[in-house]
Amino acid sequence: MTVNASNHIPFAALKPKNKTKNEDLTIHVKRSLPEPTVVFSSYWHLASERQNIFFKRFDNTLGPWTDDPILRTYKFTNAYRASDRVSQFLLNDVIYAGSQRPEDLFFRTMLFKLFNKIETWELLQERLGEITWHHYEYEKFNAVLSKAIESGKTIYSSAYIMPSGSSSFGSPRKHQNHLRLIEMMMGDRLFEQLQNATSMQAAYELILRYPTIGSFLAYQYLIDINYTELTNFDEMEFVVPGPGARDGITKCFKSRGDYSESDIIRMMAEIQDEQFTKLGLLFKNLFGRKLQLIDCQNLFCEVDKYARVAHPEIAGLSGRTRIKQTHRPTYKPIQYMYPPKWGFDSTLFKK
Repeated sequence: MTVNASNHIPFAALKPKNKTKNEDLTIHVKRSLPEPTVVFSSYWHLASERQNIFFKRFDNTLGPWTDDPILRTYKFTNAYRASDRVSQFLLNDVIYAGSQRPEDLFFRTMLFKLFNKIETWELLQERLGEITWHHYEYEKFNAVLSKAIESGKTIYSSAYIMPSGSSSFGSPRKHQNHLRLIEMMMGDRLFEQLQNATSMQAAYELILRYPTIGSFLAYQYLIDINYTELTNFDEMEFVVPGPGARDGITKCFKSRGDYSESDIIRMMAEIQDEQFTKLGLLFKNLFGRKLQLIDCQNLFCEVDKYARVAHPEIAGLSGRTRIKQTHRPTYKPIQYMYPPKWGFDSTLFKK
């Protein structure tokens, strides 16, 4: 029997081990360890302080919510992906605000995420009413979106770079190709295939096979689908690092040693408690839920940005030196909710 234990050993305890005397058992341990930079400590500071900001907002505390000048000046996402404004809208207003039939859950989730813009979803609802697969008509959706573009509206979020899909579907406008992409997925009954997937990686590979969807987007879409009741994968099961995370990893470590980028992300999730304690940081997790792989992946994206100001002498892969988005505080309370299967006490979110 072969056991790969390399991804399950705490960072502080990573030491080369000799082969066991039991000839039937071989344990593969990575011998060359990651070598951290000063940004490694900033990663944990950012996670802790950003989570402190979250809870101050959650408790309706008046700002400013932090003394960190970088966090007060620039925009950073939450330590937990599901706490971000767009994810909260997806949960409150898209996933759990309509038909829970599998085909509708998948259709609404993918329709929202392909544009990833709250205003686009609200426009479609305003013009077309209840959004379900049964009521979907290409001509009507295309007309609303085309008119919005012609009036000068931006219908896509800038968070993800979305390929146009023209080479795959042949339409002149990106949104038209993405509507055809959803039609293709629905025609394949992808939602049923995802329900029957035996692992998170298997589900990811089902999404990855579609035109215009690369590895990073496939993983992000799967995380969003996994907020629904269609699937119930453990967020600690599988991770795919995106470009921003790779930049952050490069800044946090002089060398990855024998570790892949995915190994590094898993390591961070597994050592979180000891690192917060070691650095004297009081990290208040999300109602008992520790940082998951997706959260640690996202935090690498954020520490890449943070380091541009805090540690400008440490270069990443992209060569970016500025943070584009500044922080514009809003004091409007947010009605938070999370997937019911996470088991949070719902009374915590009743304001």
